[in-house]
Amino acid sequence: MDREFLIDLFADFGPVTIRKMFSGHGISVDGVNFALALRAGLFFRADEATIPDFEAEGSKPFQYSTRAKTVLVNSYWELPARLFDDSEELAQWARAALAAAQRAKVKKRPKGKKAAAKKAEQKKPVARKRPVKKAVKKTVRRVGKAKRAHR
Repeated sequence: MDREFLIDLFADFGPVTIRKMFSGHGISVDGVNFALALRAGLFFRADEATIPDFEAEGSKPFQYSTRAKTVLVNSYWELPARLFDDSEELAQWARAALAAAQRAKVKKRPKGKKAAAKKAEQKKPVARKRPVKKAVKKTVRRVGKAKRAHR
């Protein structure tokens, strides 16, 4: 799928950002990636709220093969083929995919600056403070010329 085709496909949904990703494109809105357009097809972000809709359409989750195994990515599901011809319904599915991506982003985000700082502190090794050495004053005795003469 080329860039122009994707722009036309999402016209009823609204403006999207399309970036090269892997062997295709990542599709996002306001920095939230909600779809992948790859050689294998168009995949929308899904979660426990939207996966039943994909299953009802007979869709399958995104998967790819490595040398050792086949990896199943349950967070992206193939868009049903019938939606390529129905731009209004595709826009509804795209809104649901964007909502799923936003929910996933909220789950990953730390609960504030304090939580993030605390988490960062836990990862850093604790440095022990060295005991402060007290400066020892050395008294230098100056022996004047007069005193040396007495010796």
